[in-house]
Amino acid sequence: MKYICIWLGAVITVGVVLWLAVWLLAPSVKRSEVMLSRAEKGTVESTVTATGHVVPAFEQILVSPVATRIVELYCREGDSVTAGTPLLRLDLQSTEIQYQRLNDELAMKRYEIEQSALEGHTRLTSLEMQIEAKGMAVDQLKAEAENERRLDSIGSGTGERVRQAVLAYRTGLLELEQLRKQLANERRIQENTARSKQLEGDISARNLSEAARMLDDAKVRAPMNGTVTYLNNSIGASIGAGEKVAVLSDLTHLKVEAEIAEGHGDKLHVGAPVIVRVGRHNLSGRLSSMNARSKSGMISFIVTLDKDNAPGLRAGLNAQAAVLYDIHEDVIRIANGSYYKGPGSYELFVVTKPDRLERRRVLLGDSNPDWVEVKSGIAPGEEVLISNLNDYEMKQSLRLTDK
Repeated sequence: MKYICIWLGAVITVGVVLWLAVWLLAPSVKRSEVMLSRAEKGTVESTVTATGHVVPAFEQILVSPVATRIVELYCREGDSVTAGTPLLRLDLQSTEIQYQRLNDELAMKRYEIEQSALEGHTRLTSLEMQIEAKGMAVDQLKAEAENERRLDSIGSGTGERVRQAVLAYRTGLLELEQLRKQLANERRIQENTARSKQLEGDISARNLSEAARMLDDAKVRAPMNGTVTYLNNSIGASIGAGEKVAVLSDLTHLKVEAEIAEGHGDKLHVGAPVIVRVGRHNLSGRLSSMNARSKSGMISFIVTLDKDNAPGLRAGLNAQAAVLYDIHEDVIRIANGSYYKGPGSYELFVVTKPDRLERRRVLLGDSNPDWVEVKSGIAPGEEVLISNLNDYEMKQSLRLTDK
């Protein structure tokens, strides 16, 4: 019995020594060099993050209305201008010639309208006078026919003379009716001719107005107060109609243009809240518009900022846009970090003793820039290692030291 106790004591001593040796030789990490997150109950507002850049909220692209060439520049890129300020001058000779030609055409149309109206008035007046004269002649023929009937009734006339007088009267009536119909037809012809001439004149007037607008646009003036962010400064260069010559931007108000992989397109909707990170600043905003069509596997969208003139906000800065698409309330959550690559299964180190980290399989859900939802594997109050420890991927446990 004595030897058995001695033997058991020796085995236990050796076991403790071996355990201490293994524990002391196990990999260790310093608490001060890693990041730990304590699991807690709370809300996770699920977001999907996109990349983008800050751009002017309002900008206007100025194009050449005609094919021409640049003659002179009045400003440079970066200059602040007010509405109506000339930006550059284009060669307007051909446009001015076209404008003058259309102006002459309109003047000729107006002369034609006036001449046509005078000629029509003359013809109508002539017909009206003919009708008046014919009416008097018919009245005379009627009186003669009645007189012949009276003479015939008293035996002083003949039946032949009565027939001739009545025939002349009826013929006069037909001729008078013919003249009246001719007058009515002539009036309709004059009305149609006047409308046709007026339409031609209106077309010429619109062409002249369009030419005047093109002539004015060719002077390329600033349509609003802003900053010149692009200017075609190639003096003498030929440019086509519709070609961009300048861009005027309002840099006092900004927005964010972002894009995201098309696989996340179903999580975007107009009006969704967005948190934009620019440098160290977080700015709130809303998804105001999006392109439903994918381009090169990406979907683009616009974020309108609540404070679009916040200090430190400048056009051209890179930005990250976190778009809120769901809210999970009263769930277990841990801090977000470089370890998180999306919803799924992970193997994370969890603090099981003050000086011990054990690898554990956990299931993570949605996230936002601050928090990750824990679906299973971690209880509230437990601490989780959220630092990236790629060197210990094959280890099942680690020592956690204070030094």
